[in-house]
Amino acid sequence: MTAMPAKLSEGPVAERIARIGDQFAISGEFLYGEELCNGHINTTYRACYRTEDGAEDRYILQRINDYVFKDPVMVMKNVEKVTRHIRWKTMRRRKNTAGQPLTLYPARGGRNYINLPEEGGLWRCYNNIEGTHTYDVVENTRQAYQAGYAFGSFQELISDMNPEDLRESIPDFHNTPKRYEALVRSAEADVMNRVANCEAELHMFKNWSPRYGRLVELQAAGKLPTRITHNDTKINNVMLDEDSDEAVCVIDLDTVMPGLSLYDFGDMVRTATCTASEDEEDLTQVVMQMPFFESLAEGYLDAAHSFLCKEEIEQLAFAGWLITAEIGMRFLTDYLDGDKYFRTEKPEHNLIRARNQLALARSIETNLPRMDRYIRRLMKGLESKH
Repeated sequence: MTAMPAKLSEGPVAERIARIGDQFAISGEFLYGEELCNGHINTTYRACYRTEDGAEDRYILQRINDYVFKDPVMVMKNVEKVTRHIRWKTMRRRKNTAGQPLTLYPARGGRNYINLPEEGGLWRCYNNIEGTHTYDVVENTRQAYQAGYAFGSFQELISDMNPEDLRESIPDFHNTPKRYEALVRSAEADVMNRVANCEAELHMFKNWSPRYGRLVELQAAGKLPTRITHNDTKINNVMLDEDSDEAVCVIDLDTVMPGLSLYDFGDMVRTATCTASEDEEDLTQVVMQMPFFESLAEGYLDAAHSFLCKEEIEQLAFAGWLITAEIGMRFLTDYLDGDKYFRTEKPEHNLIRARNQLALARSIETNLPRMDRYIRRLMKGLESKH
């Protein structure tokens, strides 16, 4: 489970949180703030306020990382469209299919964000999803099922949105061939003189390169439909009920944009089928657990099978291998570039992560035939019910 942050009622960090919170439509007296550090990209705080009737309300304040997201305003427009559509969809159904939906609070001036150069850039404010918690690593098959169901439900809720209504917040985010090209360029430049430390890893990624284009080629051929997807489907982006561990809400929508449903499922396989974290250095612990995959796939297809096409279903297992290899490439590219993209906490952190993902990709590759068979079995069962 994600570690609890320190509650700060005074000091420079608390003062900063209070200043930022004062820019949004938040009522009450500031009590304390907390820094949430479980993400790689954005700066995130939780602020608590006491209302006039004595209740305590909490809010999420977040700065969009403009090194990663070159156009933060465009990111916010995507987020606004998706959160608005989900609220509309759940109201029409007269039930909240996705649990507690994310809600954006207006800032001074009426927009759902505000640019504060003195505080580092563009900030927004969300509701805090109360009565929930997150996990950084899936611990059991029940959690794996809930993660799959949460993201499958999220995809289903926005499946009737037009992908052309959203823009790419990070162009070619999951274009695996281009990710490999970027890795090759970084290795050739070797600006940090680090290639000598990772020649074996570079060789492995080169050996796999003929398979990197499968999904983008199927998309170009019209066999895989472009959809609006989340693109960051880690387990810690699912808020789970603190008592029942049932999925309540999907968070972190910065990478919501046009893409392939398979990107989302593939990243779920990467993050929800291994009990070791992506920082684990003992690679013997980095193994894809087939029972976790089965539960993940069951949850996802229970929620999403109604809108997926045949080709999407046939590529689900392969997507797990592909996205794991791709994220490994991204970690290694960042290591070679000087650790500019992902937040690091120790020397060679990104190299450790890259080796970890390589080990997981090898484990998934070994299990691909079994994974494919299980997907087919699940679909037969679902088809017989309908």
